[in-house]
Amino acid sequence: MTLDEFVARFAEEFDETPVEQFVPSTDFKGLDEWGSLTALSIIAMVDEEFEKRITGADLRSVKTLEELYNLIQTK
Repeated sequence: MTLDEFVARFAEEFDETPVEQFVPSTDFKGLDEWGSLTALSIIAMVDEEFEKRITGADLRSVKTLEELYNLIQTK
C-alpha cells in the first residue's frame, strides 16, 4: 500500500470530515472527529489492511498521517 492509498483508506474511517482534509501532512489528532473510537478504528484498519499491530502509544508518538504510515512500515 502506498502513502496515498493509506491516506485514502485512513479517510474512510471518518464520517463527517471532508476527504480533502486528508493529505500526508494532516495532523490527524487535531481533526474534530478524532477520538478514542476513531483511534480504535484506525488500529483495527492497520491490523486488517497491513497485518501489523499498532498501539495507542504508537498513535500518540506520531503527529501526521505520513509519520503514522512510516511507523507502520517499520513494524
